[in-house]
Amino acid sequence: MDLHNYLAYLVISLLTITSPGAAILLAINNAMRYDLKAVFFSTIGNVLGLFLLSLVAMFGVGVLIKSSDWFFLILKIVGALYLIYLGLRHALTGHKHFQLSTTGGSSNYSTKKIFTNGFLVAATNPKPILFFTAIFPLFLSKDHSMVLQFFIMTVTFMAISFASLMTYGYVSKKAKAWFFDDRRLSIFYKISGFAFVLMGVGMFFVEKGGQW
Repeated sequence: MDLHNYLAYLVISLLTITSPGAAILLAINNAMRYDLKAVFFSTIGNVLGLFLLSLVAMFGVGVLIKSSDWFFLILKIVGALYLIYLGLRHALTGHKHFQLSTTGGSSNYSTKKIFTNGFLVAATNPKPILFFTAIFPLFLSKDHSMVLQFFIMTVTFMAISFASLMTYGYVSKKAKAWFFDDRRLSIFYKISGFAFVLMGVGMFFVEKGGQW
């Protein structure tokens, strides 16, 4: 994976991760109900769940993508359509489903339960599952180590996820009112949705190995 391909992957990862979803909703709720320590433990659980999904993708999809051009083509179409679908859903109805808990301030919670919730949100969330199985293979090159490429992409994804969830938690703790403004959320979702659609269209032009 060269620098050009890595930067393209980085952009898609940023769009996917920072767009509000189940993990971000959990981080914000934990920040508002508890504190940033709770956000930290749920985030650690979340990134470990992402690592587990990546391993599944590496041993399953990685083998097939090395040997089948048809499988790559199918995954490319699925990945592109998924990004377009995600973008349209975000732009049209995303903010209507983004509801937060207004109760907060308690420090009485189980870190084990917080961690487990974060792990399960990642491990059972269709967004990272589809991302790892449909997007990862588009940037794999048969000329380089599959394990190394998966490791680089996984660590990148986990690092962005950690930073994103902690940032959302911190900002929501400091500026609660912003997240309850329906108009602002609507604009945010429309912008991120449009970006997803553009990336989805661009996916149709990706060649094997991640070349654009």
